[in-house]
Amino acid sequence: MTTTTLSKVERRPFDSLGHADHGWLNARHHFSFASYYDPARMGWGAIRVWNDDQIAANSGFPPHPHQDMEIITYVRSGAITHQDSLGNKGRTEAGDVQVMSAGTGVRHAEYNLEPETTTIFQIWIEPSRKGGAPSWGAKPFPKGERSGQFVTLASGFEGDGDALPIRANARVLAATLKAGDSVDYAVGEGRHVYLVPATGAITIGDDAFGARDGAALLGGQTVTITAQEDAEIVLVDSE
Repeated sequence: MTTTTLSKVERRPFDSLGHADHGWLNARHHFSFASYYDPARMGWGAIRVWNDDQIAANSGFPPHPHQDMEIITYVRSGAITHQDSLGNKGRTEAGDVQVMSAGTGVRHAEYNLEPETTTIFQIWIEPSRKGGAPSWGAKPFPKGERSGQFVTLASGFEGDGDALPIRANARVLAATLKAGDSVDYAVGEGRHVYLVPATGAITIGDDAFGARDGAALLGGQTVTITAQEDAEIVLVDSE
């Protein structure tokens, strides 16, 4: 009898991701989403969605509903303007992050009001508890503060300081690494980590990852991430 051992580091190349081009929106899906369905990529732990979106100038997502989901938007270039049924409105620029806890239900719109294409990662994490009043928040995180290390952008854990709060046992982190620099990351037992280089090229151990490739990491290991060229990395650590 043979047994199959799951790789502790799985590469998901950019060109293998789900793809939908709506004209105004050119989207890649790391996990099954909308018309893209792959039973092997339904999520990773509590991470349900990781979309790599390019939104054309002066276009965007009209008002639509969400419920019981933590929705994190990491702006890679350009800016996104948010408006929701709670009366919140804000513009989030490149390198910054916004978080919406959908809770019992909220309607929101996301528009690129800029004269250029905006690129974002939109990440959905299943909450550790359902319900609760919906909320929204955004925050600038100067990239200099991430130089050579991971900085927590959003967190469901007390004691994570200035991180935006989410209602999940998860953290969203980002780092910038200069070519040749390395950073270690410990993945706890039972945890699920997914990371994407927004820019640049990296290795995780002996495995090479290009810009916008995905890396799924199983719990119970410490990995060494090395930049082969200047890189900006977004990482989610979830149940």
